[in-house]
Amino acid sequence: MFGYKRIVIAQNERGLHFYDQRLITILEPGIYRWLDPQNRHGVQRYDLTVAEFEHPWLDVLLKTDAALVERHFQVVETSDQQVGLIYKSGRLNGVLPPATRRVYWRGPVEVRVELIDIATDYTLSRAHTALLARPSAALAKSLTGLTQVAEVEDNHLGLLVVDGELVRTLPPGLHAFWRFNRTVKVETVDLRLQTVEVSGQDILTKDKVSLRVNLSAVYRIADPVKARAELGNISEYLYRTLQFGLRQTIGSRTLDVLLGDKDELDQEVWRYAAERVRSHGLEVETVGLKDVILPGEMKDILNQVVQAEKVAQANVIRRREETAATRSLLNTAKLMEENPLLLRLKELEALEKVVDKVDRLTVFGGLDGVLKDTVRINLPPH
Repeated sequence: MFGYKRIVIAQNERGLHFYDQRLITILEPGIYRWLDPQNRHGVQRYDLTVAEFEHPWLDVLLKTDAALVERHFQVVETSDQQVGLIYKSGRLNGVLPPATRRVYWRGPVEVRVELIDIATDYTLSRAHTALLARPSAALAKSLTGLTQVAEVEDNHLGLLVVDGELVRTLPPGLHAFWRFNRTVKVETVDLRLQTVEVSGQDILTKDKVSLRVNLSAVYRIADPVKARAELGNISEYLYRTLQFGLRQTIGSRTLDVLLGDKDELDQEVWRYAAERVRSHGLEVETVGLKDVILPGEMKDILNQVVQAEKVAQANVIRRREETAATRSLLNTAKLMEENPLLLRLKELEALEKVVDKVDRLTVFGGLDGVLKDTVRINLPPH
């Protein structure tokens, strides 16, 4: 009919009814008619499946008609030190930052907001960490920048730094913290044994021989808090300490001493480094000299020295054997001199060797001539 206005509010809708630009009421599902020849009535529809309510006149509405607001809306506000977890139909849907107000329709979508005080405790509980540390794809976008998530691996230690201050250590596991009103950072420290290489060190020995040395050390961080507080760069500090210890140790010894006792060199460098790094929270487990590289001409000289030493050793052994052989002959001669029968046996041995090499032998005087005249040993007179 002319001049009448008909409005239908569906089951999933609510309508804001305005008259002369003034909110009169909120329409629930149903059919509404007004005689409105001058078009003074207006209705704004809202779909209740979208729980959030936003309107330019929200502040006026909240202050002027508390009963209407209480009937149709759920108002949630967080203070400067509160965070709200928004659950819709029992599922986590988002996070309400501090100093925020949000208004939701009371309708088919059940909205629940869990308020969390972060004034002093900004650590997420284990249950909240499980929800927010690895959120679904739909939730992840809304959580960007709101939390600091850190996973501390086994055999590691986490250092929680808030606003530039080291607050506490974190054991292995998953940790999450609210970033509102503060800057949160987590540093992880490996507590396992680690290696450091000191390579290509050109060092002069005490007798002015240039060596190129490579060193390897095994260490671990015993006190991460102290190490972080006192050392700007742990690996660089340890490298320099080992380097200085190596140079001091090699520079105070001659080449012969270095090559003769390598284990003592390792122990000396270890003692030098271990004493200096222990007070900074580090422990040096072992130090080992990997390579000692000599210049080309020095290699030739050492090879000649070694060769001369081996030749001298061989000559000493040869002289020792000759002396022993001579001493044995002398002892044999003395025995034969004292025992004629033994001398005769030696004569027969010599005769046997001679006969083996002679094709033909003429004997005079019978067997006695063979025994007595074929080989004759004349002893010098006494």
